Amino acid sequence: MKRDPQAEPAATDRPVRNHQAGAPLAAVATAMAARIVEQSRPQHPEIHLVEDAQGAQLLLVNGSRLFHVPPRLRDELLAGLPGGEEGAVASLVARYGLGLMPVIDDAPLVDVPIHALSLAVAQKCNLGCTYCYAQQGEFGGKAKNMPLETALAAVDLLIDGAGDGDKINLAFMGGEPLANRAVLRAATAHARERAGLRGIRCHFSVTTNGSLLQKDDAEFFEEHGFAVTVSLDGPAPVHNRLRPFKGGRGSFDHIVERLAPLLARQRRMQVSARVTVTPFNLDLPDTLDTFIDMGFHSVGFSPLLRAANGRAEMGPADMADMLQGMIACGLAFEQKVMRGERYPFLNMQNALHEIQRGTHRPYPCGAGAGYFGVSADGELAACHRFVGDEAGTMGHLATGVDRVRQTTWLAERHVHRQQPCHTCWARYLCGGGCHHEVLARGRSACDYIRGWLHYVIGAHGRLARHAPDWFAGPRETPADAAGGA
Repeated sequence: MKRDPQAEPAATDRPVRNHQAGAPLAAVATAMAARIVEQSRPQHPEIHLVEDAQGAQLLLVNGSRLFHVPPRLRDELLAGLPGGEEGAVASLVARYGLGLMPVIDDAPLVDVPIHALSLAVAQKCNLGCTYCYAQQGEFGGKAKNMPLETALAAVDLLIDGAGDGDKINLAFMGGEPLANRAVLRAATAHARERAGLRGIRCHFSVTTNGSLLQKDDAEFFEEHGFAVTVSLDGPAPVHNRLRPFKGGRGSFDHIVERLAPLLARQRRMQVSARVTVTPFNLDLPDTLDTFIDMGFHSVGFSPLLRAANGRAEMGPADMADMLQGMIACGLAFEQKVMRGERYPFLNMQNALHEIQRGTHRPYPCGAGAGYFGVSADGELAACHRFVGDEAGTMGHLATGVDRVRQTTWLAERHVHRQQPCHTCWARYLCGGGCHHEVLARGRSACDYIRGWLHYVIGAHGRLARHAPDWFAGPRETPADAAGGA
């Protein structure tokens, strides 16, 4: 991110390996997490300070602008926080040439073109995951496959709404999408043909449990440059507890065997692991290293905040433990990058890139704006998680997007309408949190989100000094179907 020329550089910093000489990363992460939870609490809605041994960084919230600040400004800001009057803070930062320039206003998005669809090509699943938000893949209804004509109509909706040369994303989900492999492949071919005629760049992705993979899937996904996300929850013992087959048999070894051809073949294709974090698989560093060693292109973690059956949801103590684990993984990432090594920790990569480019958004994702989920019956939903949920209904393929419903949704879900987001410094980096989770359970992850972002801002400063070339390199992460708003 840009640094203000009038702001002094922070004190000469040390690489993260010297935080506590010789101390295991887990111990360092535990100590850091305890401090960060307190330091990241909202003190002012328009600014946030991140301090460590290297100095202080100031985040100007509206616009997500990050600056190294001189010691005098740091001291004056600390004296005025918390509870400092907004006008006084604005005057103070303005003296240093750091105006509180408004970037995001109260206006909701309007007339957003569709740029991404997620097709629930199979609303059924062969696993019996203990926490499935989609109720064993059936979304509370009967098991069903999406008919070919429905899938082709969804592709046409996506292509017809795109301009020549645009970039779009087509995702296949479920349930287990490979239970309807023929429709997945036919829809891919149709999208590629239609997009090619207009120079549209169509990116494909699939989220799978991996158990139904066939050898020729590797060839197909490689040919079409798929981003393949495989749901795995840790090494065999924990994965088998959380994601068994419906009969109770463990699925890990079976999935790993089916995955081998994809992991060996990936060139254009990128195969990533997605870990759903529950109270039963909180050893994140071990899971991360296990999956990196297996050859995954990237590994990402997401906390289970809502389960259809209420099982295995993360509570406050679990979220605190997860923050420690995430920081431990982040510290390992810092060490690896400073040594010039690749360490594909997806959460860290994404957060660093967002901070680097000054991401600021009034929504957490494109759900209900440019991104929609499509049910097997052709109903449009705000995203894949709202399939079958009346709260996120957005129309039908036969009639198109319900613009009245979409307008209401975008107005109601704007971060300025969310409580207590309007007082939180992280609101434009977070966007208010996952709509589905917030509507179902409230904002149970705010301390975790702020703590993680606070840590990453500090890591950004360290890496910008000790490994600046990392930011200049190409992004390695696969395209996200949900995209940004």
